[in-house]
Amino acid sequence: MSPSAAASLRLELSLVQPVLRAAAARMWRSDAGLRDRYRHYLRAMHQVIRASVPLMERAATRCERLPRDPLAPPLAQYLRAHAEQERGHDDWLLTDAAATGTAPCELTATAPPAHVAALVGAQYYWIEHSHPVALLGYIAVLEGNAPAPGLAGRLARETGLPTAAFETVRLHADLDGGHSADLDRLITQLHLDPAQRSLVAVSALHTVATLAELFDRIATAPHVSESVHD
Repeated sequence: MSPSAAASLRLELSLVQPVLRAAAARMWRSDAGLRDRYRHYLRAMHQVIRASVPLMERAATRCERLPRDPLAPPLAQYLRAHAEQERGHDDWLLTDAAATGTAPCELTATAPPAHVAALVGAQYYWIEHSHPVALLGYIAVLEGNAPAPGLAGRLARETGLPTAAFETVRLHADLDGGHSADLDRLITQLHLDPAQRSLVAVSALHTVATLAELFDRIATAPHVSESVHD
């Protein structure tokens, strides 16, 4: 993909990012329900993030089975390396949940709802039935919309939960900017044909839409009595 084509993807995402940012703002609004919404957020993001490493490993394996595809070797190398960078991040969420008074089993034993399956599951379909490069669109959205640097501190102050409950938010605010830059360099170096470029864009736009839906569902989740958790 040429530098102009990589920039084109970022331009397309910039046009729809206001939708995602507005959904995030509704989810993080300051009111009496914020504490419960944060607990809902931890559960939902655990369901999403626990799939990150398996997705990248599956996409890398598919690349390694495409020996004549010039795109496959650099893409597989990136995915293998990035999977190692992301390994264990789902455990961070379990630790954060425990700090809120939520037992980790409440996160791990819950079946992911359909909207989470739609967010993550589309990537498995495109990896298996189209081309593993689709996953770059998904990664571009998730890492291009890192939490704001001050969000963890604000959430701690407004929810009254311990600062230890917000380590994943804080760490992703610090890490995802660098990961996003790595992805931009890879996209610039790859030589994608028009169909592959379209696939990456479709994957990214789908991710924006379904992630915004996830945030909106959390934003409108019913208030849960403190006695349920504490």
